[in-house]
Amino acid sequence: MIELVIASRCIQCDKCVQVCPMDVFDAVPGGVPVIARQSDCQTCFMCELYCPADALYVDPDCHGPVPVDEARILATDWPEQYRRDSGWGRARRTHRNESWRMGEIFATAYRILGEERP
Repeated sequence: MIELVIASRCIQCDKCVQVCPMDVFDAVPGGVPVIARQSDCQTCFMCELYCPADALYVDPDCHGPVPVDEARILATDWPEQYRRDSGWGRARRTHRNESWRMGEIFATAYRILGEERP
């Protein structure tokens, strides 16, 4: 769920406002967008993907808001991790997108469900 707009990084482009399918953000003329309807967030990460400044933090817990400490978040690479690992954003020396590994996880899920893989 969207937890944080990092004002010190935000460039006020309003891309998060534009791409959010649930209309979670409100634009603020001349200011940083605000999280206006947090409970509507579906944790799709679209806002985080499209934010060119890595100014958003979406917590993977989609069940409800999670208390976050902005200083702790800024001390990590969490605000930029999803974009980077998805192949978006600034060029990196190392390629960390390991989505190809999901095949093994999906195969395990099919075995657990007792279903044949498509």
